[in-house]
Amino acid sequence: MQADIRQVADGIHLVHGSNTNWVILTEGDAVTLVDTGYPGDREKVLASLAAVGSSPEAVTAVLVTHAHNDHLGSAEYLSSTYGTPVYTHEAEVPHARRDFLHQVSVGQVLKNAWRPGVVPWAVHALRSGGTAHVPVAEPRAFPGEGALDLPGRPVPVHTPGHTAGHCAFHLPEAGVVISGDGLVNGHPTSRVAGPQLLPVMFHHDRGGALASLDAFEALPGDILLPGHGPVHRGSVREAAGRARERAV
Repeated sequence: MQADIRQVADGIHLVHGSNTNWVILTEGDAVTLVDTGYPGDREKVLASLAAVGSSPEAVTAVLVTHAHNDHLGSAEYLSSTYGTPVYTHEAEVPHARRDFLHQVSVGQVLKNAWRPGVVPWAVHALRSGGTAHVPVAEPRAFPGEGALDLPGRPVPVHTPGHTAGHCAFHLPEAGVVISGDGLVNGHPTSRVAGPQLLPVMFHHDRGGALASLDAFEALPGDILLPGHGPVHRGSVREAAGRARERAV
């Protein structure tokens, strides 16, 4: 099955892999890749680059919203094979190296197996490399404040809670927010559609994730590109507010 690629604005593509999204930002021949899906999504990642007229050699950098396996999957492959630098928030760097792992455990999944959608999701996650060991050997912290000097000029926004170093990316000129797992628009284990926080078991710090909705509410934009679920068109501020209401 091929990845589902949606162009949401000039030079901005949201790619739906297997239960997880990544984003391709193009500028001329150069590309910024935000997240890389599960380890098992590698061929889809490469195919999605080809589909937008690019290649792995053209990826200037991989930006990681957070270091869970379903977002980190092919980051080290691109780094070791093509020399692509991998950037993430400084608090997420040791997580990406796998100095520690803040990710839902098998035990937590089993405790929630009675919930609708959890077992099919867990089977898919296991088959896609959800428990594989995929550290990034040399992840780098963002070099400074403000917009990154990369295609798309993404601005990192620290949104901790899902993980300590979770980071969203704001594209001010396009009115786009790449929200990772800090604010999603659906998930196989969720029974509701639309803007929401992920279920409690997925967050390292649920209270922090709830508090980080303040940061999303402060970002001007009308296109939300989540780590899970379809693109959300409409006020990002209102989307964050809706997620807050659902979380209470």
